[in-house]
Amino acid sequence: MMVMHPGQPVRTGLRWVAGLYGLIIRFRLWCYRQGWFTITRLPCRVACVGNLTVGGTGKTPVVIFLTQRLLAKGQRVAILSRGYKRASQAPHLLVSDGTSILASPSEAGDEPFLIAQRCPQAIVAVGADRTALGRWVLKQYSVDCIVLDDGFQHRALHRDVDLVLLDATDAAGLDALLPAGRLREPLWELGRASAVMITRADSRQDVDAIQSRLRAVGFPPEDAIEVVFRPESLLAIVSKEQQPIGWGRTKRAWLVSGIGNSRSFRQSAESIGMEILGETVFEDHHCYRDDEIKKIQADVQAHGGEIVLTTEKDGGKLFPLLRPSEPWWMLRLGTTVVRGEDRLHRLIDGQSCDQRP
Repeated sequence: MMVMHPGQPVRTGLRWVAGLYGLIIRFRLWCYRQGWFTITRLPCRVACVGNLTVGGTGKTPVVIFLTQRLLAKGQRVAILSRGYKRASQAPHLLVSDGTSILASPSEAGDEPFLIAQRCPQAIVAVGADRTALGRWVLKQYSVDCIVLDDGFQHRALHRDVDLVLLDATDAAGLDALLPAGRLREPLWELGRASAVMITRADSRQDVDAIQSRLRAVGFPPEDAIEVVFRPESLLAIVSKEQQPIGWGRTKRAWLVSGIGNSRSFRQSAESIGMEILGETVFEDHHCYRDDEIKKIQADVQAHGGEIVLTTEKDGGKLFPLLRPSEPWWMLRLGTTVVRGEDRLHRLIDGQSCDQRP
């Protein structure tokens, strides 16, 4: 007699659904390869930053890093994003015109709003149909390069560079398709990427786990670009006062986050040397309420906390709910390429054509 362990029917059901999902995804990709679905080219260079899994792999800091580099080289840059969970129903929304921010975090989505703050000279726009959005932007602005945020699955728009991010701390997320796992597409679809970027590559053991999965699908692991995100500074949410990382050392802090990888945020705070008193974690893209703020403040007071520390992504949404006197701070992270920097720059600058068919 076969013994059915608790949870086994659920896992079996998820595998069946994942198998069906995989067939649909493969058929869709096959249609693109056969030319049955149209792929549109825009009259400028397009660089895509995407991933294969759901959740936070670090796309936003990489988009900011690449955009800032392009701007520093004198390029006119536009960032196109879906604007996930934005309140605005407009098919096309201009978040920044390269001079002023024109939409709130709730209207634009928290990630496009943060990108607009960090890249004030760039055009930032949101819309579900990135092809139509790109055409809409190009009718209004002269652009040298478009950076496509989270667009690896958006095959309808041609891109000159396709960067796919894999989180070194989430190797298990590459084991199965949704909903049994976290993969949006089969792992072998990395073959159509220009380059793989392994993010949060602080631990060699974590990186090795990702590389073993790359080897299994025939992707040369030595070609992967490795990136780390390190604390750069601390900013007061309301006053925008900025302090060096050393200022936060030994501070008694309560952590608050609504991002895709709260564990990574906590590790970053711990690396500063803060004393973590407690943590409030919400789901990704959380919309904060007054009662939640009051509850957090009560917890901080009860534990003798000095500051509340959150992410830059959360800070934009928290700003209207806080008073200037309240010690809520954001942790700004910097992006550092620790392996493959020259190759990344060649790809972004159009000096190399490494993209696979």
